[in-house]
Amino acid sequence: MKILRYEAQPGGLVLETSEGRMKLTPYSSRTIRIQYTMETAFGGQESIMIIRGPDPDLSYTTKEESYHLIFSTADITIRIDKQTGAFAYYDTNGSLLVQEPSRGGKTLVPIEVVKAVFDDDVKLETGQGADGLRVRADHIRREVDRKAYQTRLAFDWVDGEALYGLGSHEEGMFNLRGQHQYLYQQNMKAVVPVLVSTGGYGIVVDSYSLMKFHDDAFGSYLSTDVDAEMDYYFVSGSELDDVVQGIRHLTGKAPMLPKWAYGYVQSKERYTSQDELIETVREYRARGLPLDCIVLDWKSWTGELWGQKTLDPERFPDPTKMMDELHRINARLMVSIWPIMNPDSDNHKEMARQNGLLANQATYDAFQEKARELYWKQANEGLFVHGIDAWWCDCTEPFEADWKGAVKPEPEERMLINTAEAKLYIDPQWINAYSLLHSRGIYEGQRRTSERKRVVNLTRSAFAGQHRYGTITWSGDISANWDTLRKQIPDGLNFCATGSPYWTLDIGGFFVRNKPDQWFWSGDYDEGIDDLGYRELYVRWFQYGTFLPMFRSHGTDTPREIWRFGEPGEPFYEALASFLSLRYRLLPYIYSLAFRIYKDDYTLMRALPFDFRHDPRTYDIGDQYMFGPALLVNPVTEPMYYGSGSKPIDGRSKTRSVYLPNGSLWYDFWDGRAYEGGQVIEAEAPLARIPLYVRAGSILPIGGEIRHAEDVSSDGRLIVRIYAGQSGSFELYEDDGDSYDYEKGHYANTLLQWDEARRTFAVGERRGTHCGPITDREIVVQLFEPSVRSGSSSEPVVQSIRYTGIAAEVVF
Repeated sequence: MKILRYEAQPGGLVLETSEGRMKLTPYSSRTIRIQYTMETAFGGQESIMIIRGPDPDLSYTTKEESYHLIFSTADITIRIDKQTGAFAYYDTNGSLLVQEPSRGGKTLVPIEVVKAVFDDDVKLETGQGADGLRVRADHIRREVDRKAYQTRLAFDWVDGEALYGLGSHEEGMFNLRGQHQYLYQQNMKAVVPVLVSTGGYGIVVDSYSLMKFHDDAFGSYLSTDVDAEMDYYFVSGSELDDVVQGIRHLTGKAPMLPKWAYGYVQSKERYTSQDELIETVREYRARGLPLDCIVLDWKSWTGELWGQKTLDPERFPDPTKMMDELHRINARLMVSIWPIMNPDSDNHKEMARQNGLLANQATYDAFQEKARELYWKQANEGLFVHGIDAWWCDCTEPFEADWKGAVKPEPEERMLINTAEAKLYIDPQWINAYSLLHSRGIYEGQRRTSERKRVVNLTRSAFAGQHRYGTITWSGDISANWDTLRKQIPDGLNFCATGSPYWTLDIGGFFVRNKPDQWFWSGDYDEGIDDLGYRELYVRWFQYGTFLPMFRSHGTDTPREIWRFGEPGEPFYEALASFLSLRYRLLPYIYSLAFRIYKDDYTLMRALPFDFRHDPRTYDIGDQYMFGPALLVNPVTEPMYYGSGSKPIDGRSKTRSVYLPNGSLWYDFWDGRAYEGGQVIEAEAPLARIPLYVRAGSILPIGGEIRHAEDVSSDGRLIVRIYAGQSGSFELYEDDGDSYDYEKGHYANTLLQWDEARRTFAVGERRGTHCGPITDREIVVQLFEPSVRSGSSSEPVVQSIRYTGIAAEVVF
């Protein structure tokens, strides 16, 4: 591809080449949009992923050399080979970030887009699959709709760099170097077409079709199946946090979830009545076990009216009274709603009258604004008006075709089966976008209806930009076994690395038992909670879930309430209760970081290279991560006590190997022992705890024992742990917990600071317009500072402050 001529326009650099046209548009000094087309003009299709346009005042420079064109902003330089069109990207210091192969990295292959035609010969078949109601079509005619392109964007990665992102998939890949991945929406696959690199950059592909990532024997590239042109963004940043900030600058802010959403969410398949929901919450309260939300899963409707967004009056005779009682006992309710509807339901009939259905005449058309508005109207009138607090938008990748049979198809076969099904009902160029638009409809509808209740939408699929609609993505219907638990950790880290901050899973696995005739039903515990092996697995999963953005149990086959795993005084019960309590004591830390997610585009669940990019030993560690700036979490992912069938395991060490990243001193959260970074240790991991470490310089605010997120029964007493070794700060955040007033500045911040040299801890003046329920509190300051850094225990030095919002300081 030879560069024939170029023109530096006010909006960007346009290149005329021997094989089409390219345009480089600076969106910021660190973000460049690159388009490539074979047409005479660049496409005008409005992006549904990108919501931010270019900065009109941003300047760039262009310089021509003998063999290259040089495009530069203040932070990025792109060298373009005039003979091949190959791009090489450099940072502000002139260091190479990444480059395309010398022959050029951009390819467009013309294709004919084939669309399904639903005429009178089409037969629609309604049935019940493993994943709910399904309506499939047969005898479909196909015809060519238009011309488009398959795109391929190739790179020569820099030796030693690591790549993360692409969303949450089930294989447990972490560093994506040397891997390949198919990007299409499916149960257990949540696509986000974003890569980030330890080299200090990210790539955002603005495409909604089937995509593929390869870094293997077939090459190193990202490809798309159907697009009008190639369209992507290159985002640079000195750290991965800067890259994520650039991504969210393009795709939008992540709004705050209500405070209760960071507490514990109890779910199972399924609570069947109003009485059962209320009695379960009452049991949590009676036992003194914290809880904030209970979930009403599928079939809350009448009979077989799948997808109807009203509650069965026999089992839920008074929804408003039910919600009043749940709210009285300080619990919230999340309700499962589906995009597919039984033709006999009132919701379906109303949607059909307004031509709001896709071609299977069962799934609502989220690509239509009027259909999204009607879907919200139905959800509002049937559920939200009664006081429902949160949505579980299940099956947001509404077409699948391989959840059947005893043998799981090979990955490429699965891709072909499932994308072919989706392409019957959705334009091939848009098959990955359904969840994004579905989420948009829920968010915009609820915000039009009420500003007093924040949107919470737990959804099984995802896409870039979906986070701006108050979504949390969960990883789908996974199975209960240790291998799955191990793989979920890197899956979640890769999802959050894309700039989408809220991810969770089914604690304990969705499928617990094994059904050999169904490949996906592959749990290892046919006795469910009666199997001591499952109880151990569940405890370890629960301990891991304590340090996820949303802390949520769910699954089929066996109950999930805490008391199903034993009684007080018994080891499994006590382990679960202990970590449930810990999650709530950490809420001042977690909720403050939730505000940073909104304000600073922060990432809560952090792959180690986010904080230790200059320590290459962290690049391939996918089973440890940072939870905020302070806590190093190390889940236990192997059985130590029991195998399946309650078979005792003899002689197994009750430890796990932990790498403590270089460049910091680390404290054991449980006993205060300190360790130098840059070493691997064997950490104690009995059933009652997992290895948990705190980085030196951390300030960790910890609350009292509470029973729900808004509980003030502990009188606001706050423990502030200081981990010495370097200076540090933390901003404590408070607001009303559930409205959007924070967007108008109605909140309060209190700056906590530790000065290592002066050995002083300072609490700043409380700033902001939110007073909150507690204006006078005791702050107990615990300073951890071991005299010997060799693993010896450390008892903290303790001082107290009576804090009324006025700045105060203590000296140690």
